[in-house]
Amino acid sequence: MATITHAISPEDRVAMAELRKAVANIMVTFDPASRPMLDEMLSHTPPAPGVTSKAATVGGVPGYWVRTADVLPNAAILYLHGGAYNVGSAGAFRNFVGQIAMRAGVAAFAAEYHLAPEHPFPAAVNDVMAAYHGLINEGFTEIAIVGDSAGGGLTLVTLAQSIEMARDTGEIQPRCAVAMSPWTDLSLSGASITDRAASDPFLKRGPISEAAARYLNGHDACDPLASPLFGDLSGLPPIRLHVGEDEILLDDSRRYAERATAEGVEIELHIWEGMPHVFPSNVGTFAASDIALDDIGAFLRKHLSSL
Repeated sequence: MATITHAISPEDRVAMAELRKAVANIMVTFDPASRPMLDEMLSHTPPAPGVTSKAATVGGVPGYWVRTADVLPNAAILYLHGGAYNVGSAGAFRNFVGQIAMRAGVAAFAAEYHLAPEHPFPAAVNDVMAAYHGLINEGFTEIAIVGDSAGGGLTLVTLAQSIEMARDTGEIQPRCAVAMSPWTDLSLSGASITDRAASDPFLKRGPISEAAARYLNGHDACDPLASPLFGDLSGLPPIRLHVGEDEILLDDSRRYAERATAEGVEIELHIWEGMPHVFPSNVGTFAASDIALDDIGAFLRKHLSSL
């Protein structure tokens, strides 16, 4: 397993201190009532130059195509947004997806999968698999799956499911995957859930435990379709993980990377000192965000290029 630890820059240390002050008295929750708040937060991600978005449906799943003018032919990114399976929307994440699409030079479809508690497990998994097969049916032969937080966990679920199905059917397999601060263990058994509790400015055990319960609706949290950490990781394509060192989900990435490495998967884990949950979305606030996104873009282009 290749693990790369990035030291925080002096500028980002100052910016992080200011952010901590700003959110010190805010408790981030993931109940349906908080959906407008998260959407508003994500709307602050600046749009990438030359990127357009358009509402569309792929495989029966609504969402948005996010494109630059010059994209790799036959290649697509399936983007899965975060929000603890209870909040978040493809529309609110369009600017963030655009930052990735611009750097990769690849068209991205941000899927509007169903949310809990109205649509509990496995609704999100079913939606995303439908969108993945929809991309194949539309003629895309080189597909990457990318996501953040719960969407990062869903990315890794979808990756394993699509590889398993491809073994049986011979259909196209994803070329690679990227997960930012992925939630890979809905049972919350990682040591960092406790060890990083004081350092994480956004995530707390209580709210994410409640969100997991609403999503699972009584289902086993250790089911690999809910928690990819516990699934079959053999035969997966290259994976890139980015996670902040100060977040309670740190061990969700570290343990997943360790398990994937043991199965022979090409995986690279980037740990960013002092950074919070899904810090790449903070473009314009942290220098680390641009550096991480540049790495993600280069990784995607490398594995999706048909040249």
